[in-house]
Amino acid sequence: MADITDIKTILYTEKTLDLQESGVVVIQTSTDVTKNKLKAILKEYFGITPLKINSLKMNGKVKRFRGRIGARNNYKKFYVKLPEGASLESIGA
Repeated sequence: MADITDIKTILYTEKTLDLQESGVVVIQTSTDVTKNKLKAILKEYFGITPLKINSLKMNGKVKRFRGRIGARNNYKKFYVKLPEGASLESIGA
């Protein structure tokens, strides 16, 4: 079942803002989300059918804090090509 809570955030960095000018949105999700699941979420909650979806699995970095080793969480990034004129502005609602 597709659920909007699987989407953690839309990334807004210098690189992703340049991609947004060409209609590509970068979405960060949990590791269990698939392309088909993300496509279903976008259709159900936003009424948008993406033209193309590319996925990238990101492993959490190992970091030291006060001499102890820890790790950041793993996540997935999706590069979603949206149709002309479509946007995901209402995702924070």
